[in-house]
Amino acid sequence: MIKVSLVSLGCAKNLVDSEIMVGHLHRAGMEVVPDAAGADVVIVNTCSFIDSAKEESIAHILGAHAQGGLRKRRREQKLIVAGCMAQRFAKELPAAMPEVDAFIGLDQITQVASIINGLVGRPQEGATAPENFVTRRSTFIPDFDTPRFRLTPPHFAYVKIAEGCNHPCTFCVIPQIRGRHRSRTVDSVVAEARQLVAEGVRELNLISQDTTFFGMDTWDSRPNPRTPVDSTRGAALTTLLRRLQGIDGEFWVRLLYTHPAHWSDELIRTIAACPKVARYVDMPLQHISDRMLDAMQRETGGNAIRDLVKRIRAGIPGIALRTTFIVGFPGETAADVDELCDFIRETRFERLGVFRYSQEEGTKAAKLAGQVTKREKERRWNKVMALQKEIAAEIGRSWTGRTIKVLVEKPGVARGEADAPDIDGRIFVPAGLPPGRFAEVTITGSRDYDLLALP
Repeated sequence: MIKVSLVSLGCAKNLVDSEIMVGHLHRAGMEVVPDAAGADVVIVNTCSFIDSAKEESIAHILGAHAQGGLRKRRREQKLIVAGCMAQRFAKELPAAMPEVDAFIGLDQITQVASIINGLVGRPQEGATAPENFVTRRSTFIPDFDTPRFRLTPPHFAYVKIAEGCNHPCTFCVIPQIRGRHRSRTVDSVVAEARQLVAEGVRELNLISQDTTFFGMDTWDSRPNPRTPVDSTRGAALTTLLRRLQGIDGEFWVRLLYTHPAHWSDELIRTIAACPKVARYVDMPLQHISDRMLDAMQRETGGNAIRDLVKRIRAGIPGIALRTTFIVGFPGETAADVDELCDFIRETRFERLGVFRYSQEEGTKAAKLAGQVTKREKERRWNKVMALQKEIAAEIGRSWTGRTIKVLVEKPGVARGEADAPDIDGRIFVPAGLPPGRFAEVTITGSRDYDLLALP
């Protein structure tokens, strides 16, 4: 039996790709093992969103190749590089990394078992170059019956409802890597969700590059295609949420990666009307300065963002807003950062993250004048994060005395509706509460970004 070890890097969308690979490996009768040293094949599923992600990917690839003299002792072991970095640098990597046996892209994840069968047993000696299976443009999208083995804890899962992105953001390479936006059908997502809930999943995290664009790429098939776009904006996602609400069982649905350009009043009303949809919205805004939003080609101006935030707050009582911003974008001034800080003080986001701008090869922003120094990016990052830490502490203290529903992650640790897996805070609870179950707890205090609670 062929033994395969897989390292998954990057975001939740990449993790789903890894789960699909593992599902196909199991279906082919291969054994997936945690220890690379004992594997016949090592797969590194890479990320390439920003420079730090590329560096991490490269470090894992070289580590898989050379850890403990592994290749020197077992020359027959094969090394495969998959994922976003393989897709993005398909032409450059084979020559730059001769130690790799094969590169596979985003559309080869369902072919991984046959690719491995072709590699295993092939002599290492005499190999002139790695095999490159990456195709030029990614078009794959999973379905409800795509083989998959979940790598998350049993009580939560990521559900990829779409793939690719149509947005022209000048800082981002995702459309180049993952292709144009393509949605699954509502029926396909509902079928997967129903099966996951039947298996005991208590939290469905809906993910894509732009979750609020779900279904909009199929508008040409509407009964009346001449209907103005604005009147149907968000219609497919609202349909999906109402269908998920109708599934029997106790679970949360969490919306991740929503774009402000595709929100609608109907989406706000739908979330408010669906108690199984967590009172939590992840909406990366990137900036609030109109100068910066224009330079980023974000498609929404500062006033539109402010208005949207107010409508979401008013329409969905108890909503927790999570966002991310970029500081140090080319041309950003101290006044732009001050405006961003004023907006953060005014809005008081429950959850907030900040990226230092990364000058990515192949993006429009990389060629812009006014690139900000690394030192200045760090200073601006510290300024914004220090502000958010104060706000988060105030919000945490305001929770004291409230009784809320939590999902227990592991002994002593839980999450509330306001906390997405891996990226947000934790709620420390007594160790006796059973993992994977919901519980009612009363908040007794706070600590930095985390809360303390008792049953």
